[in-house]
Amino acid sequence: MSAAVEIASWILLVGGALFCVIGAIGVLRMPDFYARTHAAGITDTMGAGLILLGLLLQAGPTLIGVKLLIILGFMELVGPTAGHALFKAAYADGVKVHEGEDAAEQVAAETAAAEDDTDSEAGDADSD
Repeated sequence: MSAAVEIASWILLVGGALFCVIGAIGVLRMPDFYARTHAAGITDTMGAGLILLGLLLQAGPTLIGVKLLIILGFMELVGPTAGHALFKAAYADGVKVHEGEDAAEQVAAETAAAEDDTDSEAGDADSD
């Protein structure tokens, strides 16, 4: 394998790994369901796609390379489609879209209110 192919392969592998790490941070940092799912979808499509391309360069024109191409094509088609279906199902189920600059504060306030409601319901059940 030539040095140029080896370098290109490692650039793709490292780039895909970086996309996966950045996507994981995005999943943790985003304020609501839709933003988190978007971050996960980008990680799935771009991160795994770059990793598979890097592995494809490592494999060369072999049966393994053909299998990697099939996996890459499947992931590129199914990943965004599954994300879209998930968004539509969540929206149809009534999952709120948080808007504005204070989206994280809105989520924190709603979470605290939901926990307070759960605590008060548990207290009511104990008194029965």
